[in-house]
Amino acid sequence: MEIISQEIAAEVADQLLQIEAIKLQPKQPFTWASGWKSPIYCDNRLSLSFPKVRNLIRDSLTRAIQHCFPEVESIAGVATAGIPQGALLANELELPFLYVRSKPKGHGMENMIEGKVVKGQKVVVVEDLVSTGGSSLKAVEDLRKAGFEVLGMVAIFSYGFPVASENFEKAGVRLAVLSHYEALLPRAVQKKYIDDEALKSLKVWRENPSQWTP
Repeated sequence: MEIISQEIAAEVADQLLQIEAIKLQPKQPFTWASGWKSPIYCDNRLSLSFPKVRNLIRDSLTRAIQHCFPEVESIAGVATAGIPQGALLANELELPFLYVRSKPKGHGMENMIEGKVVKGQKVVVVEDLVSTGGSSLKAVEDLRKAGFEVLGMVAIFSYGFPVASENFEKAGVRLAVLSHYEALLPRAVQKKYIDDEALKSLKVWRENPSQWTP
């Protein structure tokens, strides 16, 4: 996992906390779809409702792609949250856009990939959030099967789980993110979203999220 810059990581974390796209509740944890209890919940789709934050993310993702993947020829969003972010980014870069479904469309052409499929085209995948990397890398696999050359992936935020790093390395996918868990915590303390006790709990969760209890 690559961080574009520590300044961007801190600024994006600040903005996501401010609009409550990221919520920290160690004493009233959330339950993820996996069944994990979590003191953090991240919904970056909220950024779309705030022009300042939306533009910050778009511009920062643009910078990330220009720096990490300058040979990009198209942008692919991961359904569903990666679709609007990817479309904004493709428009900014003046590149073709497509998106990858989580499962094939149940009627008509039964497409897995929506948009023009060009075999050999160099594509960068856009994701809003990376946890373990499972669904994100499934999209990469589908694009590769369709004949695309996947240069890598950009994402708004990552929890930075070691298992995600292992999964991306195994799949041979370069990942660049705007912000991440380790950049988030000091900003949350500084801006008084959490106290020292909550910080300790959040650090413990990060070490072993599947077994964490409040």
